[in-house]
Amino acid sequence: MTLAPYEWWLGTAALLIGGLLLLHERKLLPSLVRRTSKQARATGAPSVERRRALRDGDAQEERQQRQRALLQLLELEKVTVDDIMIPRSEVTGIDLNEELPQLIEQLRGVSHTRLPVYRGDISQIEGIVHMRRLAVLLTQNRLSHATLLESCVPPYFVPEGTPLATQLVNFQKEKRRLGLVVDEYGDIQGIVTLEDLLDEIIGDFSHVEGEENPDIHPQEDGSQIIDGAASIREINKTLGWHLPSEGPKTLSGLVTEALETIPDSPVCLKIGPYRLEILESSDNRVKSVRLWQARLRPSA
Repeated sequence: MTLAPYEWWLGTAALLIGGLLLLHERKLLPSLVRRTSKQARATGAPSVERRRALRDGDAQEERQQRQRALLQLLELEKVTVDDIMIPRSEVTGIDLNEELPQLIEQLRGVSHTRLPVYRGDISQIEGIVHMRRLAVLLTQNRLSHATLLESCVPPYFVPEGTPLATQLVNFQKEKRRLGLVVDEYGDIQGIVTLEDLLDEIIGDFSHVEGEENPDIHPQEDGSQIIDGAASIREINKTLGWHLPSEGPKTLSGLVTEALETIPDSPVCLKIGPYRLEILESSDNRVKSVRLWQARLRPSA
């Protein structure tokens, strides 16, 4: 789908306005607050020069934070659905080839609002179902493979490489909240949701370098033990690193591309200034990796 220029700018404006509003609500854009005379008396009123210096310092800090916010928004323009999608290997869905008791047991433990429905493999997609509809069927004891299919809406496909600003507009136009990311051959690569898209915007503005990431585990020797499913973009943001992110989007994909095979443990490799030691892998992906920069040597 090709967007008209005004639609593209609408998406960009939405990112800009939404990001600035989020910054303001989270008090990441400071406002200049004048102290009351009561506060001034309690703490001792500063001199005229001191007040002017404080005002100038606050104004400069505010300008710098606004500038950083705008730079972050421009950086978001480079982000595509590929960067934030859930890879197909991690997608939770409903397989119609499963027996009904197994499906009911699965649905009881599902935390997602919407689920893809397929036969055998997500490539054989049938539709998307909202858990609210399934809850009604379960309550009325009417859940079956047929009623489950009747509750689905047709799948909505998103071309890989679609910029976030464009997809934000497309979600609104199509009145959808979940899309299946497909490559040029129509193969499903993963899932992108409106919630994840908005979370990407919020996350970029609320993120503080050094903030804890559940996939990253710092070690005393300075190395990092990282889950193979971790997003390269999130690793770079959290650690301030520059792992290549133009190709594979996960650490497991990056290792597999570099070695051109699923590695056996233990295997070590070098990617730019970074050293990687494979700690655990399975038949189809890398599960755990120790990483450090070349200038750091983890102790044995």
